[in-house]
Amino acid sequence: MTAPESTPPASNTPRVAPNFITEIIERDLRMGKYPQVVTRFPPEPNGYLHLGHTFASFLDFQTALQYGGRYHLRLDDTNPAGESVEYAQGIQDDLRWLGWDWGENLYYASDNFGRYYAYAEQLVRQGDAYVDSVSGAEMARLRGDARTPGTPSAYRDRTPDENLDLLRRMRAGEFEDGAHVLRGKIDLASPNMKLRDPVLYRILRAHHYRQGDAWCIYPMYDFQHPLQDAIEGVTHSMCSLEFVDNRAIYDWLMERLNFDPRPHQYEFGRRGLEYTITSKRKLRALIEGGHVGGWDDPRMPTLRAQQRLGVTPEAVRAFAAQIGVSRTNRTVDLAIYENAVRDDLNWRAPRVMAVLDPLPVTLLNETGLNETGLGAGATTLTLPYWPHDVVRDSPDGLVGLPGGGRVAPEAAVRGVPFGAELYIEREDFSADPPRGYKRLTPGGTVRLRGAGIIRAERFDTDEAGNVTRVYATPLGEDAKAGGVVHWVDAATALPAEFRLYDRLFRVANPEGENPEDPASELVAPDFDPEQIGHEVEEIPTGETAAEAGFLRFLNPESLRVTHGYVEASVAHDPADTRYQFERQGYFWRDPRDSREDALVFGRIITLKDTWGTQKPEVAQKAAPKKDAKPAAPKKDVPAALSPEQETEIARLTALGAAEADARTLARDEALLAFVRGAAPDATFAQVASWTVNDLAPGLRAGEVKVAAADLAPLAALLASGGVTSRVARDVLARAAASGEAPAAIVERENLAGGLGEDALGNAVQEVLSANPDKVAAYRGGRTALMGFFTGQVMRATGGKADPGAVVAALTAALG
Repeated sequence: MTAPESTPPASNTPRVAPNFITEIIERDLRMGKYPQVVTRFPPEPNGYLHLGHTFASFLDFQTALQYGGRYHLRLDDTNPAGESVEYAQGIQDDLRWLGWDWGENLYYASDNFGRYYAYAEQLVRQGDAYVDSVSGAEMARLRGDARTPGTPSAYRDRTPDENLDLLRRMRAGEFEDGAHVLRGKIDLASPNMKLRDPVLYRILRAHHYRQGDAWCIYPMYDFQHPLQDAIEGVTHSMCSLEFVDNRAIYDWLMERLNFDPRPHQYEFGRRGLEYTITSKRKLRALIEGGHVGGWDDPRMPTLRAQQRLGVTPEAVRAFAAQIGVSRTNRTVDLAIYENAVRDDLNWRAPRVMAVLDPLPVTLLNETGLNETGLGAGATTLTLPYWPHDVVRDSPDGLVGLPGGGRVAPEAAVRGVPFGAELYIEREDFSADPPRGYKRLTPGGTVRLRGAGIIRAERFDTDEAGNVTRVYATPLGEDAKAGGVVHWVDAATALPAEFRLYDRLFRVANPEGENPEDPASELVAPDFDPEQIGHEVEEIPTGETAAEAGFLRFLNPESLRVTHGYVEASVAHDPADTRYQFERQGYFWRDPRDSREDALVFGRIITLKDTWGTQKPEVAQKAAPKKDAKPAAPKKDVPAALSPEQETEIARLTALGAAEADARTLARDEALLAFVRGAAPDATFAQVASWTVNDLAPGLRAGEVKVAAADLAPLAALLASGGVTSRVARDVLARAAASGEAPAAIVERENLAGGLGEDALGNAVQEVLSANPDKVAAYRGGRTALMGFFTGQVMRATGGKADPGAVVAALTAALG
């Protein structure tokens, strides 16, 4: 019998929650600023994608999708060092696995090297760029610092003709690496250090994986990135907060090169993940040092590794949707990711039994003979794949699975042989049990899962005193037992290797800096970042420093390998079936190492988050020596949650708050004190989200004047469609500043009354009737006009229409 895989109930890609970027997009659509929303995800192909990329890719791709727009995948391959076809293809494969389909919109930055260079010559001719010939160290000195303005280089006043001649000779390969650079001529006195004549091009003789040796000068990130956005027609260029100062260069280039329409850059808070590293250099150090087996080692944070581990793309997308978009950086508790994986697997994974550390059990009858007690010889039990969750008694006779699928009754169960020789877990028998032990003991009873109760009569030991076999008598169903254990039939069970994966690091922030720690050398650059490229953390700073730093925090128990048995029913299932091994966790067959004659199962994740209760022992084993200097606590490392905070998280999530929001609230007294005044009803989740993502800075500063209890009516209006997210956010900000109840603002200014279906349909028809030429063009294949129509409808409705509803109505009307 093949185990059916249930479909999780929320199989569609989650939406991006309303945030300040979606508000900007809705405003731009209402104003008709762009004909269509265009976003891009721009990874550099110098490594594999990791979990840190999932949030950005979700935001870029899903935002465009929600607004009827277009999204691009761009390989930002302008730095030949470390880039390769392998990584470029790997990025595409991983993103397709994640569920993104960019169609024909795949771009390589390197395809536009010629256009970038032409723009560089244009800047030189305009007097907006010059060739500088000082060393990297001298350039850094001349830039000054936060208190001292920069000093002009001796070469800053070269004429445009001189600069153009030098730039062309740089392009021709006449000079050595580092002899000259092209710099933008902006403002050496600017308080924004990025504007102090940034480097635009550098000489670098390196083989490019796509362009070969055609170029010996390469554009810098701050020059290439905005140009590529403009070339592609990107409208909303989203990036993380560390690029906020770079936006000034972005805008300067758009202005000097007269792009129209021009893209704009918007920064969102970066999302770090506890117990994880995302530096590609450090990930390579793990591989090269033999600490992991490669980029796809299931303990690695790469998407490639998560695929091999058995995590599904639905779980990763659900995690990305939970994080939330804000203007502040935030470290995300790894438990949020792990719980997203559990929630996904709980619905799809059939339950079977496996014994990872086997102890033989022989069943006896009353005469001591080797029999099952259930009749002569072995028998076969019928056990359900979902003992607690299957929906029965449907009118059509089919059995409903937890996620909504339906199968014949015989497909929801499997046959499990039960003979006189069994295996149970070694830890499920104790010859000298501790207080409170509820499993099998000499003379004690225990229930075998689905097979009745047994009593242990005696046991054998080896010379070292280790138990080697237990003899037990079957008692049937009427006896009493204090616990339940799982088992497999020794005659038919399949031998297997089990790989038990756990967190790779034993501390929440393995990359944390400590000024008294040698690891701090890892982030002390001995180079000029402007001379190198845009992934400065990729430049190695020495094996010794790396060994002294994050590698010290490796978890010695991140992988344990055992050999045991799994029930024979799995032999009939597809190799990619994900199981819940009862009491053990979620597993699947390793797609690289498992074979029919040599099964290898990797644990995807444990059944519960047991890290907090089990890992003190791990920390003790891996702790530094007594004479080692203790690490100073880092302010940016979230402290371990106290029992009171864990209780608060449970209370908040029970009220409906997202787990990420609940954890933030529990850790912040100012936010928690505020949200305690919120109404404990269906609006609580929205109020909690506003508290974390919109009101947090004002609450910490004591500037929020509105009460949490007053936010419930506004949240109810938003949920019912009475106001749009844009109106709700605007009213929320005004109420926080004034103290007036948000509902009163909505009523006074007549902001309520989101459009009904008829009113929206009328608005759509009016816009289409007013633009017959564009309707004909759209139906002729110019689907990019969807953005134009969306913006016109949003404007016609005064912003009261939901953008998603607008796109749906337009799609239906345009046929």
